[in-house]
Amino acid sequence: MKILVTGGCGFIGSAVVRRALALGHDVVNVDKLTYAASTTNIPDADDIPAYALEVVDICDRAALDRVFAEHRPEVVMHLAAESHVDRSIDGPGDFIETNVTGTFTMLEAARAFWTGLDAAPKSAFRFHHISTDEVYGTLGETGKFTETTPYDPNSPYSASKAASDHLVRAWGETYGLPVVVTNCSNNYGPFHFPEKLIPLIILNALTGKPLPVYGKGENVRDWLYVEDHAEALILVATTGRLGETYNIGGDAEAQNIEIVRKICAILDDRRPEGAPHADLITFVADRPGHDFRYAIDASKIKAELGWPPSVALDEGLAKTVDWYLTHENWWRAIQQRGYQQSRLGLGKDAD
Repeated sequence: MKILVTGGCGFIGSAVVRRALALGHDVVNVDKLTYAASTTNIPDADDIPAYALEVVDICDRAALDRVFAEHRPEVVMHLAAESHVDRSIDGPGDFIETNVTGTFTMLEAARAFWTGLDAAPKSAFRFHHISTDEVYGTLGETGKFTETTPYDPNSPYSASKAASDHLVRAWGETYGLPVVVTNCSNNYGPFHFPEKLIPLIILNALTGKPLPVYGKGENVRDWLYVEDHAEALILVATTGRLGETYNIGGDAEAQNIEIVRKICAILDDRRPEGAPHADLITFVADRPGHDFRYAIDASKIKAELGWPPSVALDEGLAKTVDWYLTHENWWRAIQQRGYQQSRLGLGKDAD
């Protein structure tokens, strides 16, 4: 099967590309190569005949039309997005442009291509939109998000993703485009750009920098190992019911401060010369509008498609720490490009 993946040089996208190639699919990777993307996230890509990279902005309709015409994908997996909540607070315009306008442009390019297909490939075509549980807003101490939870986004990032979800559903209902949507919990694992909590804590600890924890660190997230997520996404893209939404979670809730302390304990074992790493924990001003708790009810995808998460939180954290310890060249290259793990998302005056 030929799969077109947008954002395939990013964190989750590259995991999807690597897994799809391992399963024997042909992959066309459409990526603008922004700050959080890297061609090195697909190791040995130049030696893989089934892989093609198109450096294209998803807002560029003419370029997308060319990609569809040349590669003729059977499935689209749309992951390209601005995804960092803190960055969305400081610069929401980029999130509207990429996540909303970009998704609209992708839908229109896919619709034009799909409309022109012969009957058999037309009936097999699918557009899979990958989204986030943050569109549902925040939970209290109890309960979980389901596929029928009302949307209630609280950040510019989650609002832009909610808008993109609605566009995808509308193109399915209005134009008949064969669509499916997934909403996932917080991902972690290899190749994660170090602006997010887990890689940021690992790299700061390795270099003796403070480990910033927002507020009191009591915010709760459901953690999903990225390779488990990639497996689920390909399963949904190829076998999920059209027009449906599937929530994908890791069954691994933890407070942010718990995550930080677990990472510190792993590093105390792996790099005892820096122990105790927990001494570096520093509580900082909370993120504006910080959602308290996310938790996913993934019973639908488990029951319908037979997917469960396979990597438990403690195992996944240890695997992630070990990956960063053995791939210093990868994250040093990011730092050399100018990224220094500085704090974002405190808000600024509007233009």
